[in-house]
Amino acid sequence: MSHDCHGPRNWAGAGRAFDPGVMGGWFWGGRQGRRGGPFRGGRMFEQGDLKYVILKLLEEKPRHGYEIIKELEDRFRGAYSPSPGTVYPTLTMLEDLGYARASQEEGGKRIYQITDEGRAYLAENKSTVEDIFERISQFGASLFGAPMMEVNRAFKDLARSVYLSAPRLSGDQERLRGIREVLERATKEIAELVK
Repeated sequence: MSHDCHGPRNWAGAGRAFDPGVMGGWFWGGRQGRRGGPFRGGRMFEQGDLKYVILKLLEEKPRHGYEIIKELEDRFRGAYSPSPGTVYPTLTMLEDLGYARASQEEGGKRIYQITDEGRAYLAENKSTVEDIFERISQFGASLFGAPMMEVNRAFKDLARSVYLSAPRLSGDQERLRGIREVLERATKEIAELVK
């Protein structure tokens, strides 16, 4: 089975159309980089949480596996994207447990829908499910609230400054070394601030 995966974006136009949401996805492990999340040691969910998230999405409407991945990317604005290697085995497990059912569509795609047993399982674990989606909501508020957006704007300005000057500096080792040293100092100072 083939899945459409996204590779790294081209940075050539970063200075003109830099999007801090996209940068957040690349930096913290969305589709532009390593998959995972910005907390819990690189995991967005505790072990076992993803099955509740997928079931809840299937309760909303039947979905393909790829649609589940895209829906989570959208809800996290690109800052988190589960890999096909976690989503599809979880769907298979939900099928085996009787909580979801898959049917073959024209063209060979499998579409998943929640079963009555799956709805009952969600109801039994309502507080856990609510806690997970509350964390998702809090994550969005913290990452995309006004104070963090000011940080994102500053980060955008930094990236624009570096990447717009890159073509002129490609052969200037001394100035590139100076830029690297400034960035390394900033990294250390930020690390001290967030201890």
